[in-house]
Amino acid sequence: MTTTRVNPGCKLEDQGISGLGRVHYNLIEPALIEAALTRGEGKLGRGGSFLVTTGKHTGRSPKDKFVVRTPSVEDSIWWDNNAPMAPDAFDQLHADMLAHMKGGDYFVQDLYAGADPEYRLDVRVVTELAWHGLFIRHLLRRPDADELESFVPEFTILNCPSFKADPARHGCRSETVIALNFDRKMILIGGTAYAGENKKSVFTLLNYLLPEKGVMPMHCSANHAEGNPEDSAVFFGLSGTGKTTLSADPSRVLIGDDEHGWSENGIFNFEGGCYAKTINLRREAEPEIYDTTTKFGTVIENMVYDPDTLELDFDDDSLTANMRCAYPMDYISNASATALGGSPKNIIMLTCDAFGVLPPIARLTPAQAMYHFLSGFTSKVAGTERGVTEPEPTFSTCFGAPFMPRRPEVYGELLQQKIARHGATCWLVNTGWTGGAYGTGSRMPIKATRALLTAALDGSLNEAEFRKDANFGFEVPVSCPGVDDALLDPRSTWSDGALYDMQAAKLVQMFSSNFAQYTAYIGDDVKAAAIS
Repeated sequence: MTTTRVNPGCKLEDQGISGLGRVHYNLIEPALIEAALTRGEGKLGRGGSFLVTTGKHTGRSPKDKFVVRTPSVEDSIWWDNNAPMAPDAFDQLHADMLAHMKGGDYFVQDLYAGADPEYRLDVRVVTELAWHGLFIRHLLRRPDADELESFVPEFTILNCPSFKADPARHGCRSETVIALNFDRKMILIGGTAYAGENKKSVFTLLNYLLPEKGVMPMHCSANHAEGNPEDSAVFFGLSGTGKTTLSADPSRVLIGDDEHGWSENGIFNFEGGCYAKTINLRREAEPEIYDTTTKFGTVIENMVYDPDTLELDFDDDSLTANMRCAYPMDYISNASATALGGSPKNIIMLTCDAFGVLPPIARLTPAQAMYHFLSGFTSKVAGTERGVTEPEPTFSTCFGAPFMPRRPEVYGELLQQKIARHGATCWLVNTGWTGGAYGTGSRMPIKATRALLTAALDGSLNEAEFRKDANFGFEVPVSCPGVDDALLDPRSTWSDGALYDMQAAKLVQMFSSNFAQYTAYIGDDVKAAAIS
């Protein structure tokens, strides 16, 4: 038996999936919430939001993610970063998951990833949980009704949290599994209810498929100037660097906050919504994101709330520090209606330097941009993880290593080519510490960061006087309106210059040691930009 909003062009039976109970095709938000409530999957929150918890999995399971090793991808997958699964193991996993699904009710959402029609990917997401259907309906992009009538998926995701994998039988690591098969055009997700696995699996697909089309997939946020989509900017950055906050500039139009592509047509958002962290979220700092938490259909994931008033506790991380909300992009007032922009005029690489060494902003040459892109540096600080007692460097290549199926140099070279072709100006922005390392210095003033970014994006910073940094070789502005000149020279903010020099030498060595893994694959210009 099926329930459907629009009759799909391709049913599950056409894909060899039969024997299920009721299949719900392309239900809209009220119907999905009603189903989720009836099934006891969560609770209706304030304003019609939907409150859920995901059990023991409150984040991604990168060690349980696999790529099926077939001849067609053997030479193009970065196997050092992607665990392989044998084709026969995947076939057994697929057969066992389908057997497990027999008789159960499932929810199908036919969606696409990519706002540019030339490069979009049609994706079918089949979920055991109704609220997962609501989540992915927010996070991907929705076809029109007439498009649904002829929709045939290019890739299909089967997500069944109640299915437990068997490592001995399925060639995986645990009862949790995320398996990507590029030949079968299928992703299997089992043993985890964490919704983020759905969206990041699609991102991984696009990261593999788009480079062959000359499109640069990017783990970044993006915006453009009001009234001028051609004046766009992208913001690369790992967790905690301010990617979402700094791109959500009320004076600019938000293209997207997490995943984009850069083609010859310009940049385009992969997604149709946002999946924002909510820990310590405050209306004063981020009013629009805060307000989405009480809007109809917003998925509130793993947040503690008052059982009587349903008020959310943004400070209680007893379930997880990775609490989140998922909502459609149009819940943000300055979001782009098209999710498109021109080729970026400015590329911002955000880092949180807990060592207090890097300046608040630096201008990069194209070769230096590739160097810092491949490095993907930020810092964990004491207290963020058990056992971390001093600042700990984190290098996540391309600012998103867990989602990169190809070798980093593929993405680095694409970025370098596009910068050269379109003339983007590249900046490294440190939102971390100044005046000393974490525990001694202070966090970079957000007011100064915003002033520097404003000057970079409106072009005025390019006219400033620059000095060459003694440690990293990039250019640092000597002054900027609204910013204390001393802040632009990090050594001068330390009470002991000799201690700064020691810390800088330590960080330089960390960069060099990490980058050694790429030197066999890169050009001489990037090698010259590397620190030695």
